[in-house]
Amino acid sequence: MTANTEEKVYRLDALKWLLVVAVVAAGIVGNSHFSAESILYRALGLIVLAGIAVFVALQTAKGNAIADVVRGALVELRKVVWPTRQETNQTTLIVLAVVIVASIILWLLDTFFGFIASSIIG
Repeated sequence: MTANTEEKVYRLDALKWLLVVAVVAAGIVGNSHFSAESILYRALGLIVLAGIAVFVALQTAKGNAIADVVRGALVELRKVVWPTRQETNQTTLIVLAVVIVASIILWLLDTFFGFIASSIIG
């Protein structure tokens, strides 16, 4: 069994990153320049420019590596066994009970040591 894997060749990565920086800079300058326009149009323009920047960045080696990490994280997220609503409620109540008990113990200790310190000091 032979696996014929082809490695993707990333060419002109530096130029692509320069294009990403230029698109982001154009968005910043354009948003400032068109400040008199409606916020809706400026927001839509920024969303389009962000999409273009992300698309170009994903064509680079580092961008593809980040996309692989995100894909792997999503696969792992699907494997998670999430607690039921009842389990979540029970765990929350246990945590609240422990916090309340711990705070009462700390309050009693603080009161006790405060009483001792005030007795010693006078």
